Amino acid sequence: MNNDKYRASNILTKREREVFELLVQDRTTKEIAEQLFISEKTVRNHISNTIQKLQVKGRSQAVVELIRIGEIKL
Repeated sequence: MNNDKYRASNILTKREREVFELLVQDRTTKEIAEQLFISEKTVRNHISNTIQKLQVKGRSQAVVELIRIGEIKL
């Protein structure tokens, strides 16, 4: 994947970053929702939006790509 398309600015919203930071800590959708005081559906929407932005096939590919481009850390 070409890193250039991400350089303009951080691609994640603050909330998307919070969701993925919890996701890499092996939290479930329910646990993330409870911790962030949002619904599980909203958590899934944030994950889905991020997957679309990155043009990847799933959560795990999104995590790998976000780490690779420096958006989140393990």
